[in-house]
Amino acid sequence: MFHRFLSIIRSQRTSPRWQNQCLARSSASASEAHSVTLPAQAEVVICGGGITGTSVAYHLSKMGWKDIVLLEQGRLAAGSTRFCAGILSTARHLTIEQKMADYSNKLYQQLEQETGIQTGYVRTGSVFLAQTQDRLISLKRINSRLNVIGIPSEIISPKKVAELHPFLNMHDLVGAMHVPEDAVVSSADVALALASAASQNGVQIYDRTSVLHVMVKKGQVTGVETDKGQIECRYFVNCAGQWAYELGLSNEEPVSIPLHACEHFYLLTRPLETPLQNNTPTIVDPDGRIYIRNWQGGILSGGFEKNPKPIFTEGKNQLEIQNLQEDWDHFEPLLSSLLRRMPELETLEIMKLVNCPETFTPDMRCIMGESPAVRGYFVLAGMNSAGLSFGGGAGKYLAEWIVNGYPSENVWELDLKRFGALQSSRTFLRHRVMEVMPLIYDLKVPRWDFQTGRQLRTSPLYDRLDAQGARWMEKHGFERPKYFVPPDKDLLALEQSKTFYKPDWFDIVEAEVKCCKEAVCVIDMSSFTKFEITSTGDQALDVLQFLFSNDLDVPVGHIVHTGMLNETGGYENDCSIARLSKRSFFMISPTDQQVHCWAWLRKHMPEDSSLVLEDVTWKYTALNLIGPRAVDVLSELSYAPMTPDHFPTLFCKEMSVGYANGIRVMSMTHTGEPGFMLYIPIEYALHVYNEVMNVGQKYGIRNSGYYALRSLRIEKFFAFWGQDLNTLTTPLECGRESRVKLDKGMDFMGQDALLQQKQNGVYKRFTMFILEDHDTDLDLWPWWGEPIYRNGRYAGQTTSSAYSYSLERHVCLGFVHNFSEDTGEEQVVTVDFINRGEYEIDIAGCRFQAKAKLYPIASLFTHKRRKDDVELSDLHGK
Repeated sequence: MFHRFLSIIRSQRTSPRWQNQCLARSSASASEAHSVTLPAQAEVVICGGGITGTSVAYHLSKMGWKDIVLLEQGRLAAGSTRFCAGILSTARHLTIEQKMADYSNKLYQQLEQETGIQTGYVRTGSVFLAQTQDRLISLKRINSRLNVIGIPSEIISPKKVAELHPFLNMHDLVGAMHVPEDAVVSSADVALALASAASQNGVQIYDRTSVLHVMVKKGQVTGVETDKGQIECRYFVNCAGQWAYELGLSNEEPVSIPLHACEHFYLLTRPLETPLQNNTPTIVDPDGRIYIRNWQGGILSGGFEKNPKPIFTEGKNQLEIQNLQEDWDHFEPLLSSLLRRMPELETLEIMKLVNCPETFTPDMRCIMGESPAVRGYFVLAGMNSAGLSFGGGAGKYLAEWIVNGYPSENVWELDLKRFGALQSSRTFLRHRVMEVMPLIYDLKVPRWDFQTGRQLRTSPLYDRLDAQGARWMEKHGFERPKYFVPPDKDLLALEQSKTFYKPDWFDIVEAEVKCCKEAVCVIDMSSFTKFEITSTGDQALDVLQFLFSNDLDVPVGHIVHTGMLNETGGYENDCSIARLSKRSFFMISPTDQQVHCWAWLRKHMPEDSSLVLEDVTWKYTALNLIGPRAVDVLSELSYAPMTPDHFPTLFCKEMSVGYANGIRVMSMTHTGEPGFMLYIPIEYALHVYNEVMNVGQKYGIRNSGYYALRSLRIEKFFAFWGQDLNTLTTPLECGRESRVKLDKGMDFMGQDALLQQKQNGVYKRFTMFILEDHDTDLDLWPWWGEPIYRNGRYAGQTTSSAYSYSLERHVCLGFVHNFSEDTGEEQVVTVDFINRGEYEIDIAGCRFQAKAKLYPIASLFTHKRRKDDVELSDLHGK
């Protein structure tokens, strides 16, 4: 039946209403649909016949996999894909999203030639309007990143906007960004073209077939149960869009997929008196919260309102997406914004107000990757109204993930495992998406925080710290202190302060950093992920020796900094492991590693009952005592010598602190400063904190937050996983050779790749940059993702940055590449290559000179000096 359906699609391309006609023909008759016999088994079963499901099928078949079945409960392309506004935009805040959209653009452009199916692809370009200087700065930051990855883009004047689009009101604009290669396309046509190409490559496609649940045995996908029978399979891909959440929960072992639907509105008009040309650029007016594109000579315009309407909270509703009820009162603010931008539309006849469901995720990023709970269960869903832009690229990366075990780009920011089960509460999702949908067009300045779904996970000290002026940020659902507002500061003003320039918390964080360096500060770091690995024999040591690059066969009480690497030598995790006993280890990882790290360990540990992995994150409150007087505070509280002779660096032992027993004290701080980490059983948390603060008063103790920690770790050149390190970064590329023991007496995962890399050289190097001609008070600040230029040519991007209160300059961290001038291919990056370069950091289109360093400059931190007196010399002598 499907092959006949595709032949109809290819033969009838002339009618402007082809989409509805073809979709109607695809179902032919109910009796024919119910007579279909499904195959008994397949390698991969994909659920969902929209643009994401067909993209995954297309790319799997392109990679040589043939035994693939795609199931659609209704008709192909009849879900959200059918109602998509058809705008393909590459202007995104995240580099990985820019790359996905760019790939999608190139793919859709050539699909018609490949398949013979018209996709309605027209390269119109997009114009993003700025009504404020802050919006223009945001566009300039995006523009800089687009240019360096090869996507043409430029900042233009309001006058130029008027030349590109004939009917826009320009009086309130301060500038705009033009992306000339953006396009419009018929999303349903694209999905059908992808399906056609996949079918020609051997993919079997069945519509009107519902997946009831996925069968799982011993944590592995074994098949799917449908309304037409069972199919055995090794891999299942959930591309069910609106219903991905419910489908995930329907399994024998539930898979948490946090997304929620909202109503999304756009209107269609009759053609203008002088119809718009097909290549009229799409207009995005984020300050007006609307988008406008040409539609058959008229206008298609929608937006993202401030008061969205979540739907389907109760669960599954429709087999196919239907146009929901019109709500002109709700759409009125967007309509008013449209008429202000295009006054000539007042006399234009409106044909229809479309109201369709659209899914959103808790952090505005799509969801992809393998479930941490069920092996072989993959997800691609939650597109946040960007399914057309991301569908091609996301389908490619997910296909690579299934076939190769990993995608070709770092997709951690989109990985399903960035969420925990706590983000799947229906109440949480309903409230969060009401905040997320407006944020798509809200101005997002650095370090902004979600307001809904807060206080999900808190330390026992939360109320105490909050009463002392703590301002909070959220990570993986955990509340963490950013900084502490002194009593004489205006709390409200600080909470509302949003800027790309010097922030209002600058002086507060400076005082906290100074206290860390000169006295003692305490930071609640309870959110860090904490695991215990134990065994009855040597199994725990053997497994950890295989999974980690450093040598963990150390004396009891010693702490080892090490990486958990994949087969290509990249970091799956960066952590510290303390050996508690001969057969017991305590592992500390970044906060957002809780789900990912657990899944990786479980995946690679043998099914041996004598080996126990326990998540003890919730059992311990962690206090970080930073500063030269930390030793004095702990000495008084423990009546034990804490000097380096008695308590050397990277050492761990259980001891009493105050009246509390069994406190794990570690001589490390994650910052490079002297001090200790205290891992406290939660029932003792308040007592130990009170004792530390009381005794510490004589030593100048104060509370501190993560902003001070960030400044300290960046100026000491400490890389953090998820920001600087990822699955495509190896220890040799970031100066962590000392954390790799190639000769520890046994093989470990990633060893062969590192040996090969050691022989061939690295193609990128983690580098510190100290801005030299940057005015902290007047210039835009670097935050992350700024392009790095070497001798005037693009060489990489920053991964994190902070102001160094010791150097009195900004410090950026990032990777430097060596791109061939002739071919653009990457070449080996040597120490000499780094040292011989002249560097600039591009901040929103303005370049600032920077001094590159490969190693921390220890002598600069012995005491504070004026920046004019600092000699930025190469201490490594190379």
